[in-house]
Amino acid sequence: MQAASHPTKPRLLVIAGPTASGKTALAVEVCKRLQGEIISADSMQVYKHLSVGTAKPTAAELQGVPCHLIDHVEPDEQYNLGRFVDEARHTVMEIHARGNLPVICGGTGMYIRGLLHGVFQGGEPALEIRHALEAEEQSSGLPALFAKLEAVDAESARRYGPNDRQRIIRALEIFYATGKPLSEYHTQDLDQPDFAARIYVIRWPRQMLYDRINKRAEAMLQNGLLDEIARYLASGYEMTNPAVNALGYREMIDVLRGQQTREVALDVMQRKSRNYAKRQETWFRAVHDAVFLYAEGTSVEMLAEQVVSDWEKSGI
Repeated sequence: MQAASHPTKPRLLVIAGPTASGKTALAVEVCKRLQGEIISADSMQVYKHLSVGTAKPTAAELQGVPCHLIDHVEPDEQYNLGRFVDEARHTVMEIHARGNLPVICGGTGMYIRGLLHGVFQGGEPALEIRHALEAEEQSSGLPALFAKLEAVDAESARRYGPNDRQRIIRALEIFYATGKPLSEYHTQDLDQPDFAARIYVIRWPRQMLYDRINKRAEAMLQNGLLDEIARYLASGYEMTNPAVNALGYREMIDVLRGQQTREVALDVMQRKSRNYAKRQETWFRAVHDAVFLYAEGTSVEMLAEQVVSDWEKSGI
């Protein structure tokens, strides 16, 4: 995914890693040193109104650094890879026009790859197929669709699991529209990226990362996650909105409805977040020529200095 230096290609710096690894804090410190602006590559932070459970950065955390593509669309809008790539590329060019450095920050690997290499052929929505799949889900249930996905694209089925309705339908939509499984597109690594980029991936020892995830989930509850979800539901938004796919939201909705205890819902949220982080780590370990940043025993300021030093030596 990394691009070699090229005088005609816009430059950008990417900070990636699993959930709760400290990406935003590092991006802020890097931007302060390199006159940068952040572009969020997070498929959930793009939605308005749901902030606590998606760990959106606060104004205090951003320290005056501009951050684009968060709080960007309403929860009932369908935000996808193609739209992100179009809007992120436009934002990259605007940042360059201001003389600043675009710093892509996020854990949605598909968004980062799409920005650097373009959306795979066949990535446009096939609405008729999607609507048919949604109708089938209503009549036969999500397990039936997941079984179909396992039959035609076992890799995507393993990656998403049996409960990720949006991605199961999307993967089947792509298969039926193109005749090829989505996982085949994921393994493409194009030789000519569209930007001169360098990718930095934050790494933690597994148990330390899991501890960070668990503590962050607890902090979300303490910081008003249930109140945020109650306001969301009171505003009339539907349970089927894509924004509710953020980790933990459905479990906390069950708490509000008296169908689950806080303790059990928190445990499920933490477990799902740990599993998601494991999948993210697998994704980012496969990134070609990424620079891995080992966070144990260091500070965000020291990591930022490491990134700045490497960036300046890279010739990008």
